[in-house]
Amino acid sequence: MIFAKIDFINLLPFYVFIKKNIKSSQLKQIINYKKSYPSKINKQFRTKKIDAAFISSIASRNKKSLNIGIVAKDEVLSVLILNKKNQEDYQSQTSNALAKVLDINGQVLIGDKALQYYYKNKNNDFKDLAKIWKDKYNLPFVFAVLSYNNYQNYLTNLTNKFKKTNTKIPQYILNNYCNKSNLTQKQINQYLEKITYDIGYKEKQSLKLFFKLLKQKGL
Repeated sequence: MIFAKIDFINLLPFYVFIKKNIKSSQLKQIINYKKSYPSKINKQFRTKKIDAAFISSIASRNKKSLNIGIVAKDEVLSVLILNKKNQEDYQSQTSNALAKVLDINGQVLIGDKALQYYYKNKNNDFKDLAKIWKDKYNLPFVFAVLSYNNYQNYLTNLTNKFKKTNTKIPQYILNNYCNKSNLTQKQINQYLEKITYDIGYKEKQSLKLFFKLLKQKGL
């Protein structure tokens, strides 16, 4: 199985779980080799170069998917729109589309670099897109969904186990991500508390609404 990895902090608990629960060293190597940013992984998934991945919500329409994804309960801190000239973030199709659906102008910034910006700039020159969505529709926003081309049963069993497990991130892994991102452990843990992974009724309603608004916008 070829599983592509979004190399952002928001999926750190999932990949810690994978490391502990997948016995195949070959699969672990493939996951590390196949790491990239969301929009690139979307293309790899669409052309079936990979079997499964967390793909952008906008790319998951009409795809075979499981009830697990990257969900912002309220504010997310890692998907911002800056009070600057309109500019999309090449790494994310969903966040760019979300700004358009919400009719908000500015520079879209996502991922770990957005987290860094959030903690370094407390001057209110940005908006949190997930927060705006929650305030407007009272629904959590789903940024990515685990979709698959193959291995449905294997992935279903694996993800069901993940959702029942309270995954603790080892200290050495946290330290590595602190060094990579220039964020503190406290900041990383604070961020991860804002993320959930289960896609239940409200999350499905949110996706349904997002897809409806995308269609209305011609996106």
